[in-house]
Amino acid sequence: MTSEDNNLSARILRHLGRKDYRPQRPRKLARAMGLEEKEYGSFRAAVKELMRAGRVVLGGGNNLMLPAAGTGTIIGSFRGHQRGFGFVVPDSPTNHGDLFIPPGATLDAITGDTVVARITRRGKGVDETRVEGEIVEILARGQNRFVGELVREGREWLMIPDGHLLYSPVRVGDVSSTRAKAGDQVVVELTEFPSAGRPARGVIVEVLGRRGDPGIDTISIIRQYHFRDEFPEEVLEDARRAIREYDLDEELARREDLRDEVIITIDPDEAKDFDDAISIRRLPRGYELGVHIADVSVFVQPGHPLDHEAGLRGNSIYLPRHVLPMLPEVLSNGLCSLQEGEPRLAKSVFIEYDAKGNRKSTRFANSVIQSRKRLTYAEATKILEGGGQDYEPEVVELLQQMDHLARLIQKRRLANGMIVLDIPEVELVLDDENEVIDVEPADTSFSHTIIEMFMVEANEAVAELMTKLGVPHLRRIHPEPPAESQRKLAAFLRALAVPVPEKLDRWDLIRLLAKVRGRPESFSVNLSVLRSMAQAEYSPKMIGHFALASEHYSHFTSPIRRYPDLVTHRLLQQYLTGQLRTRKQRASVPSMQTLTEIGKRCSYTERRAEAAERELHQLKILRLLEKRLGDEEDGTITGATNIGVYVQLNKYLIDGLLRFSDMEDDWWHIDARTGQAVGQRSGIRIGIGDRVRVRLASVDLASRELDLALVEVYELKTRRGAASPPASKKPVDEPLSRKRRFRNAPSRSRNTGRGRGGRSRRGRR
Repeated sequence: MTSEDNNLSARILRHLGRKDYRPQRPRKLARAMGLEEKEYGSFRAAVKELMRAGRVVLGGGNNLMLPAAGTGTIIGSFRGHQRGFGFVVPDSPTNHGDLFIPPGATLDAITGDTVVARITRRGKGVDETRVEGEIVEILARGQNRFVGELVREGREWLMIPDGHLLYSPVRVGDVSSTRAKAGDQVVVELTEFPSAGRPARGVIVEVLGRRGDPGIDTISIIRQYHFRDEFPEEVLEDARRAIREYDLDEELARREDLRDEVIITIDPDEAKDFDDAISIRRLPRGYELGVHIADVSVFVQPGHPLDHEAGLRGNSIYLPRHVLPMLPEVLSNGLCSLQEGEPRLAKSVFIEYDAKGNRKSTRFANSVIQSRKRLTYAEATKILEGGGQDYEPEVVELLQQMDHLARLIQKRRLANGMIVLDIPEVELVLDDENEVIDVEPADTSFSHTIIEMFMVEANEAVAELMTKLGVPHLRRIHPEPPAESQRKLAAFLRALAVPVPEKLDRWDLIRLLAKVRGRPESFSVNLSVLRSMAQAEYSPKMIGHFALASEHYSHFTSPIRRYPDLVTHRLLQQYLTGQLRTRKQRASVPSMQTLTEIGKRCSYTERRAEAAERELHQLKILRLLEKRLGDEEDGTITGATNIGVYVQLNKYLIDGLLRFSDMEDDWWHIDARTGQAVGQRSGIRIGIGDRVRVRLASVDLASRELDLALVEVYELKTRRGAASPPASKKPVDEPLSRKRRFRNAPSRSRNTGRGRGGRSRRGRR
């Protein structure tokens, strides 16, 4: 089967897996998918292959559909829970979503394992999407090495695992040979996986140091997520070779020389890998924006050790004061970085706008630039607020033009349906030993949005070019919210007395977010909308970016730290050298199958990096709160379970559990209709969005859990006429598609890690 056939099969499965799909005959289905008549032969062949594989069936009236749930098996990834149950996330589309696995039916699977599950029960009527199953086979283990604290119980040694992958202690043998001691943080390799009535067993393969010592949390996360923290010698030598072979004069002879242009970079205080720079030229009736991106493709050649290593890493990982770069630092912080005053190779996108910020034309070029000034976000904000006396007039003028153009672009994108969420973030305040001593609201100044808008425009321009050329390329796709998620969101909003239709379209969401802006329920509504969204990923599929309201979108602007951007740069290089003019030339580009594989790998490494960021951010805040047990904090209820409600602390933006068993003088149950917890004796109702005051009760660092005790429910006081607590500071609106970028903390009187463990507001869009 060709790569085109694989892509068509995936499209068929995706279409049949849609919640609103109704069984259709093949010819009608092909038309519904937008296929042309000349493609029908390939469509029939793909359908027959899927039928032979049992992934598609022919029902009554010769209508095509997915196999009925309950008659087959599902292959997917297992996600376990400490209470014994779990879910199987299918690898391919089904008509029931994630499969619930009850306690006792998980075999000995742990989170991350690839498993085969059999459906054992299916709901009926309005609850027909509720299905249960059992795991019948484990195809592959997600991992067999785990990190945790070594403890001794009598004569037995145990490792208490960190995180949420393995919930039961591991019996450890032969501790004496490792010289490990109780209280050490260790890496254990399992020799026996846990199962019913039998604990896991393993051996110590690395002793990291004393648990709680400076730096141990970071190295533990690196080991826990199996990050590559050293470069093989052959990769370092390949980087040195690339530097030796670099000749600026040769490059100048075949590139546009922009060294005399006023070009600047804006990055976090502590950034070293500057991969984007900006210029603006005023036109008689508008502007020409220049987005200049570090030309990493010159130094990282396909098939070389550097390329292989970058592909395995997928992206750079930014932890508080610790970076795991995708490329060796001689490149990422050196010759590839667009440093002030240094000539650097770039790929430039020139976009012409009219006076209202509408795009008129686009041009691409290989260039040599020389950054006139390296600005931080704080400096850019200071200049825009009138404090530019200490900077060159040309730099100040450029920044003012950038501000004006970015606001025009933002206005246009909002009018086109870009979805903006209002969710606060905090920055970690770190001491000299990387321990958190406080948190503070993240910087939300418009200087971040300036760069964000320009990067989105450049990414979109490159994707539109490749689409126009008919060249398969790696897109950044963000599908529409799944129908089931929309139904759940609508039900939640109605429980909050927010009237919404059953199916919310883009403009419904935009109106909803505008309506609650500044109101007490704003945070809960924004968070619920976020949770209803599909996850952005890398794929060559012809799917747009929902949050950005973009039909064609790719990642191009960060090749120093994201492998998909490097893949896109190589395609752009072929275009710039005239190698994509004919169909024969275009046949040399990566196939759909190759791009799909790269996309899956890079989507995985991105999600893994984000998970590590969140966990280390959470762990560092928990260590701080462990020292403040007994303190009282304001919070907002973000979720409810049958054992309690989750409360996000307004200051720290971390969730804690308020257990019903610790709430005195009442019995509590969950009202399924409203999602609220109801006190049977008092009649008090508390639910998502309610504001409460809680006391820090206990911290479990290993399981990353915070327990809280209820002090007061503010909403009751508000209904009686008393003042409610002040709302936490909210940031300016930002696209959902933008994830934060990790960075080291800046050096100043108070060391402050960038939001969520060291990142800036720019990142994975």
